Amino acid sequence: MIYLDNAATTSPKPKKVIQNINYAMNNLVANPGRSGYELSVKAAEMVFSCRKEIADLFGLENPERVIFTKNCTESVNTVLKGLPLKGKKVVVSSLEHNAVMRPLYQLAENGVKIEVAEVFFGDFSATLRSFERAIDNDTALVFCTHASNVNGAVLPIGEIGKLCADRGVLFAVDVAQTAGVFPINMRDMNIDYLCAPGHKGLYGPMGTGILLCKGEVEYPLISGGTGSRSAEKRQPADFPERLESGTLNVPGIAGLKGGVEVVRTKGIDTIRNHETNISAYIYNNLSKMNHITLYTPKPDGIHFAPVFSFNVKGLHSTDTARELNRRGIGVRAGLQCAPTAHRRMGTLESGTVRISPSIFTTFNDANFFINVIKNVKKDTIKY
Repeated sequence: MIYLDNAATTSPKPKKVIQNINYAMNNLVANPGRSGYELSVKAAEMVFSCRKEIADLFGLENPERVIFTKNCTESVNTVLKGLPLKGKKVVVSSLEHNAVMRPLYQLAENGVKIEVAEVFFGDFSATLRSFERAIDNDTALVFCTHASNVNGAVLPIGEIGKLCADRGVLFAVDVAQTAGVFPINMRDMNIDYLCAPGHKGLYGPMGTGILLCKGEVEYPLISGGTGSRSAEKRQPADFPERLESGTLNVPGIAGLKGGVEVVRTKGIDTIRNHETNISAYIYNNLSKMNHITLYTPKPDGIHFAPVFSFNVKGLHSTDTARELNRRGIGVRAGLQCAPTAHRRMGTLESGTVRISPSIFTTFNDANFFINVIKNVKKDTIKY
């Protein structure tokens, strides 16, 4: 299959990831941090080395504040439900994923206010002014995506982070589409909480996510066994135990470590340039087809990440995706769990077909897709 759904999860996984998982399953089958025997210590050392790799990648000084979760959604929920936000305002962008919006709608039932800052495609200054207008004395947190999972529109998180720092507002960022693809430094960008999947641009296994906390989290999302301070009735205050209860996913973390090592070896700039070139090549070809509708400018690796959406005129996005699947191409159709972004683009009814390459996508893959989509039109679909 020609796989163009890497915004959902990257495929294939690098050999290093699979090797690390196999090694952990054969040699690290013990609870890390729970005992002093050699096998447990080795597992703990691997887990800590993964924390350090991730902390170094994202500019976080203390590796113990790298928290392992199941996915980016759990990381987001840990932040939103872990802060004292009742009676306060949270500012979000107009492109947020349901991973952010659904927890916020739940919190809104208990007195949390939500304000949406409009994103202006390709205009960082206008977007920044939008956030600046939304932040007031009631604002406790700004939570925004780095890049839309629907159309790749990038937000100026460095500038938004400085704005938040200047106004004493906490700043959290969902980097589901940019971790491993764009350079991200929590210190330089004034990011207090960074939420990322392990299984997308970091090439780790599914079921892995990370939360990097420069700020505090008052209310742990879950509590229970931590392997430390067991006599205390309350969850430990120290990180990472404060936010990690129960047995860690050691094989998953080992695989994630391998993925991060691959990203750091290949280089983020190299990865972004390759994915952007592939995306721009496909986009340019689609732009010449009269039966195709595109919704944003061409991916450029600056204002637009290598993720974009299109539709075949007269077809619902799911019909297009089904036809592509018949011809050996995997894409994501529908609303991509981000109705706010589709409302912004005017595609809430039809959804869109999303294209998202990876470092392993080739120009041969792109040409195969282009040749197929030339012939996918309304009158060619057989139900």
